[in-house]
Amino acid sequence: MKEKSADLVNRLKWLLVLILLLAGIAANYYYASIPWAIRTSIGIVLLAILAALALWTIQGAKAWEFMKAARVELRKVVWPTRQETTQTTLVVVAMVVVTALFLWGVDTLFFWAVSLITGQRG
Repeated sequence: MKEKSADLVNRLKWLLVLILLLAGIAANYYYASIPWAIRTSIGIVLLAILAALALWTIQGAKAWEFMKAARVELRKVVWPTRQETTQTTLVVVAMVVVTALFLWGVDTLFFWAVSLITGQRG
């Protein structure tokens, strides 16, 4: 019974979020003559209220826990130093140049071979 009640409250919260979102969109079109800066400010406040309401739902609480866990994991990442980043970038650029030259050579060789076989050489 308690789970059914919690599910109903959760659905009502999402319904309220949806209604407020649709009302905000409709109000934005209805009050199109009002300067965009004022409408944007009101829209930002409305989105903050909608986000707070969404966080009070079951799915919102799970999403918040996921974001907190992701932040903890992000702190564990060992970021490369500037020198490591520069060296890696130079290696990638060098390999791209070497690969481009190799493919250009192979293409030239194939072009020469096909033109020799077909007699299209001038």
